[in-house]
Amino acid sequence: MQTKRAHHLPWRRAGHLADNNLSADDVVRETGWVFNNETGDDLTLKEFVDTGDKEVQRYVRLLELQNIQFESSTLLEIGSGIGRMTSAFTNRCQKVIAADVDSAFLERCRQTVAQFGRIDRLNTLHVVNGRTLVLGDNTVDATFSYITLQHCQPQDAIELVNEAIRVTRSGGTIVLNFRTWVLSDVVLVPLGVAMRALWKVSIIGPRLARWRWSTRIGWQANRLNPNTVLAKVAPALCEIKVFHSVKRKLKVSTNSQKPIKTIPTNRINPSHWWLVAQVS
Repeated sequence: MQTKRAHHLPWRRAGHLADNNLSADDVVRETGWVFNNETGDDLTLKEFVDTGDKEVQRYVRLLELQNIQFESSTLLEIGSGIGRMTSAFTNRCQKVIAADVDSAFLERCRQTVAQFGRIDRLNTLHVVNGRTLVLGDNTVDATFSYITLQHCQPQDAIELVNEAIRVTRSGGTIVLNFRTWVLSDVVLVPLGVAMRALWKVSIIGPRLARWRWSTRIGWQANRLNPNTVLAKVAPALCEIKVFHSVKRKLKVSTNSQKPIKTIPTNRINPSHWWLVAQVS
């Protein structure tokens, strides 16, 4: 059974637009900001995908992923959307499994990859309840997720991390992006709670879930720091690295006996951090 959660509503609304008979460029103009905050009446699908190509290149370098043998790997992307980064992954990897909470996005993802990537290397996976991956254990060589887990309820996000570890083979790599606390969250978090409550109100809720300003207030459903995440999953990992912005200090201290390396890095948003680790 599909679980209805308030923080999924903007994706459902955007998914409804993606499911309409709009051109690919129109879909990007209407929904692209959901994935990379780009707006404008002149945006095209190609420009949208180009941003994903550049970010894949950037994060392979910044997160020290050059040792992953992408050309012989199966990669799972949690939160593919309409394929902004997926195309680049299919051009690098032997196989890509694109997973998303919205089936209409996955159909658009297939269309995007058919134009700009390798459709013969792509499979899609509908994450119906937002927290469970219908894949077998040790299915993939690497799991990647960017600006997705922050939009899940905290327990759902942790469950998706556990799922990522379960489906990634021993010796494989997880590369997961999270949002943590910054000073502005003193205001933003209570506003987000109120906005998600309003999304459930008939008539006004569906309208608010379509508008950019209200969606950006309410769509970030959690703030998870490294200690919270690693306390749950560190025992299943090794070679653990936490990448964070050079513009802030991020202290990591868990009860785990596993060594954890923290790496201040340029071009990472101060409110974000990345977990890069091997599965034990």
